[in-house]
Amino acid sequence: MDAPPLPPRYEIRARQTATTVTVYQAYRPAIGLPAARDGRFPDAWKRDRMTWIKPSFLWMMYRCGWGTKEGQEVVLAVEIDRGGLRWALAHAELSNYVRDVHPDQRSWKRSLRTAPARVQWDPERDLDLNPLPYRSLQLGLSGEAARRYADEWTVSVRDVTPLAREVRAAVRAGERERAAALLPVEGPLDLAAPRPVRGGHQAPDI
Repeated sequence: MDAPPLPPRYEIRARQTATTVTVYQAYRPAIGLPAARDGRFPDAWKRDRMTWIKPSFLWMMYRCGWGTKEGQEVVLAVEIDRGGLRWALAHAELSNYVRDVHPDQRSWKRSLRTAPARVQWDPERDLDLNPLPYRSLQLGLSGEAARRYADEWTVSVRDVTPLAREVRAAVRAGERERAAALLPVEGPLDLAAPRPVRGGHQAPDI
């Protein structure tokens, strides 16, 4: 039997409904637990700092070590308005200069300073958190985008730390089919973003 074709190298894949998209973040308990309890980010969540959202569950597991890294013990699934994500992508700049996208480095740097969102692409991850040959979106939000994310776009916030632990336990037990079945279903996302969100660079640790 032929192996299924790989996804495109640059493609936004996410759990989604007709009106929302789910992204993932991980926080210390003082932030993550109140957010999950109240369905919104608490006042202690810094709205003047850049925050990074990830539509890929497994990339979030790679980043937070299945919720075991210090300061990332609570993994959140944040359901946001599709229109909000569309706005963020429309106002985003690539984190790295790409010759085929930008006219020159000076104009890219100028745009990066003023853009409220940043697009990065990092290798997607498998169940063992090893890199795959196609990319996953990381989207950095700052300024207006961060405030809108926290106070306007967020529809619900769920604590999915138990799911992270269950998937990790299944992988460690060699129960790969069960682990895969537990994963959120993430399909290609069509937001008709008006700006290109392509670039062949790897996201740094964030």
